[in-house]
Amino acid sequence: MSMYSLGNNLYSGEKSFNIIGKRKIWYSIALVFIALTALLLIVKPINFGIDFRGGSQFTISGTANSSQQDAIDVVAEYTGDVNVRVSEVGSNSIRVQTAELSSEETQDVRDGLAEAYGVPPEDVASTFIGPTWGADVSQQALQSLVVFIVLVSLVLWIYFRTWTIAIGAIGALLHDLAITVGVYVASGFEVTPATVIGLLTILGYSLYDTVVVFDKVRENTKGFAEQTDYTYAEAANLAVNQTLIRSINTSVTGLLPVGSILVIGVLFQGAGTLRDLSLALFVGMLVSAISSIFIASPLAVTLGERQADIKEHTESVLAAREKAAVVNEVKEKKA
Repeated sequence: MSMYSLGNNLYSGEKSFNIIGKRKIWYSIALVFIALTALLLIVKPINFGIDFRGGSQFTISGTANSSQQDAIDVVAEYTGDVNVRVSEVGSNSIRVQTAELSSEETQDVRDGLAEAYGVPPEDVASTFIGPTWGADVSQQALQSLVVFIVLVSLVLWIYFRTWTIAIGAIGALLHDLAITVGVYVASGFEVTPATVIGLLTILGYSLYDTVVVFDKVRENTKGFAEQTDYTYAEAANLAVNQTLIRSINTSVTGLLPVGSILVIGVLFQGAGTLRDLSLALFVGMLVSAISSIFIASPLAVTLGERQADIKEHTESVLAAREKAAVVNEVKEKKA
């Protein structure tokens, strides 16, 4: 069956995946991944970049030598520090990050790096980043996240006129952030300002896909209490199925260029900024596509079914079905 035919069948209801009905399974899987992230954070702290932790940084330009061990040996010789972070930047540059060094140590390391890599001392740039600047960046990023969540919750509440959808969207959003952070911790990639930009960017992408699904849920559940053919959860499940192919197509279209940037930036160019930004975007976009289907809508339905009117309607529909099934059974026996 082609994607086109599948999409038509899902939209018409001829074929349906019971996504809402199996929501406890999706909740369990999500909680397992969130628990793994929490465990990783305990045993393996986040690898914050120099912009957050502070320290000294050296950039060696125009070198044909790409050996990282040479830089580690130089820093260890002059400072005794072996916890050095070395990475390639482009095709002929090396970036060396260390703990905070004194002026004398900075000059010694700079000269040593120039000699080890065969470049003039002026081709070795040295900078110092204080931990206070990193703390300010962290605080502003956290404040931006809190403000974003509060404003989005209010907008969704006003737009959909129900708090259950707002909570469902925010729950999916926090799930996406948690999983993305877990991937960063597991991979050992540095968390840099580019990473923070990527994380804040995926918030918008996550909400975009989620709002599209919720808009269809609102359309299908409008006036649900006036009929007894289907429950609120079943109407929501139809909406998720109707937007399923669209969500897949949108996600694939978005992931292809981001994945290309990630592969090219890391494997061929060694660009740290591209890697940090594209990894956050790639993981976040992938997880948000999944959460908009398996977390956001099921969570909104779970909360909605706790409301008196939805709960009462669901019970009446199920009771009517049970009564009809008994009547049909009696008729079959008489026949």
